[in-house]
Amino acid sequence: MMVPPAPPPMDPPALVAPAPEPPGPVVVTQTPTISAALTNSEIEVDSSYAGASLVLYGAVFNPGDDPVDVVLVVRGPERPVRLVRKVRVAGLWLNSRPVVFEGAPAFYVMASTRPLSEIAGFGVLRRMGVGLDHIQIDAPDEARTVNLYGVRDVVISRLGEDYLEWRRAVIRLKERDGLYRADPSGVRFVDPGLFRAEIVLPPEAPTGEYRTEVWLFQNGQAISVRRNTIQVRRVGVERWLHNFAFFQPWLYGLVSVLLAGFTGWAASRWFRRT
Repeated sequence: MMVPPAPPPMDPPALVAPAPEPPGPVVVTQTPTISAALTNSEIEVDSSYAGASLVLYGAVFNPGDDPVDVVLVVRGPERPVRLVRKVRVAGLWLNSRPVVFEGAPAFYVMASTRPLSEIAGFGVLRRMGVGLDHIQIDAPDEARTVNLYGVRDVVISRLGEDYLEWRRAVIRLKERDGLYRADPSGVRFVDPGLFRAEIVLPPEAPTGEYRTEVWLFQNGQAISVRRNTIQVRRVGVERWLHNFAFFQPWLYGLVSVLLAGFTGWAASRWFRRT
């Protein structure tokens, strides 16, 4: 009996890739964004230093139709501020007990595309510390903070009702020295979406790290921010003298006295001969 031959092997069925699904709708974000940079982030202070000027430039991407505003804030290193008030005692004008404000920025500049009152409300600006009226300055012997008008930084301190008057005095003195400044038109759009602002540091501005914040506002709310830092540092002989006086004050004082005495003696000898 003959066995029939085995059937030839069958090819496996071809695999057909499923048809790709049609791409979904492209979602485009409608949130405006901001980008900013500085022309120089390091400033060197030497014997010929007479202040500095920086330019901040940036771009705004606004896909919607609602207008936007740009606010620039530059804060310097914090330094304590000591104030005294003249009081009349028994017919004599004497200095009152000194009041020291801790945590006050030694330098503060605010620039914007228009007045802050037209950009955002009081509560928003106070919480962010944007504007001369909203600078965060710690009160002396602060007891507590309370909530008022939706803002959690109304200070209750030993100064009582005089706290706001003392605080305004701090800001007024800083403005007089050119260390505090507000410019409601300091940020200018030079082209649609492109803006620039100038930052001027006076010679009295202290050394240290400065923080810059560029806020983008729309409909009364801050929606985007870019932060940078500026380093102001001493170099050369200025830095050596500063470090010598700060880290070795006794030796610096002794050298100063000896140098002054030697200069006086040398001058007297020279005048005697002439």
